[in-house]
Amino acid sequence: MFTVTVRDHLMIAHSFRGEVFGPAQRLHGATYLVDATFQRPELDGDNLVVDMGLAATEVHRIVAALSYQNLDDDPDFVGINTTTEFLAKIIADRLAARIHDEALGPDADGLTGLTVRLHESHIAWADYHRTL
Repeated sequence: MFTVTVRDHLMIAHSFRGEVFGPAQRLHGATYLVDATFQRPELDGDNLVVDMGLAATEVHRIVAALSYQNLDDDPDFVGINTTTEFLAKIIADRLAARIHDEALGPDADGLTGLTVRLHESHIAWADYHRTL
């Protein structure tokens, strides 16, 4: 299996509901490194997994739409704890939609999997993997 990973970052504010979150129940900021890993069993006709430039552009568009926002105010997330795990899935699903819309080029239809990893710190991160 071949993979290519591109990286960006995400800066948001949010709060959580539930005692399990302790002080994170209060409004706080978070900065994540965002890694998007594209997977395919065989390289395309140009010996690529995916066009890295297009992949980086689309990842950036998705995280830029979330960045510098208080997610508590986003209508898409009302009543939802926007945990690291949850945000990894949101980004992966939005990126998968862009792949299906051919924003990463027509050869991206050979991609079989996508993993989004959000690094919350140097000691903790979460992944979401989905098939394409």
